[in-house]
Amino acid sequence: MLQKIFSNFKDYSLIPVRLALGWIFIAHGGQKLFGLWGGPGLIGFAGSLESLGLKPAIFWALLAGCTEFFGGLMVLLGIFSRWGALFIIGVMVVAVATVHWKNGLFLSNQGYEYNVALIGLALAILYSGSGRFSIKRD
Repeated sequence: MLQKIFSNFKDYSLIPVRLALGWIFIAHGGQKLFGLWGGPGLIGFAGSLESLGLKPAIFWALLAGCTEFFGGLMVLLGIFSRWGALFIIGVMVVAVATVHWKNGLFLSNQGYEYNVALIGLALAILYSGSGRFSIKRD
């Protein structure tokens, strides 16, 4: 019965996933690249990466910021969204490996649960594409 009720909504199911995931990564990339929404900006973010031992820090900061910002934009708009999702997964795997893994699962301890949730959303886009309502269906 539920399948019959919701079968008409199938084309809409990816819209909230794309909006949420895309906006989150546009915002985080904007913080890293441009210092928007209270973010550190490129130089501040590079300093954080240098303290983690990632060198040359400015290169990695630019790469991470652009990956988040443009990957989020690709997902949000539905332009090459599978590539955008793959970029997001990559940056989240690096974040887990370099920062969050040692803190365990829970976000309250700066763990990796939020990253895993974002990876799950990105996997949904990677597997299914951007859906019917996108600029470029893939």
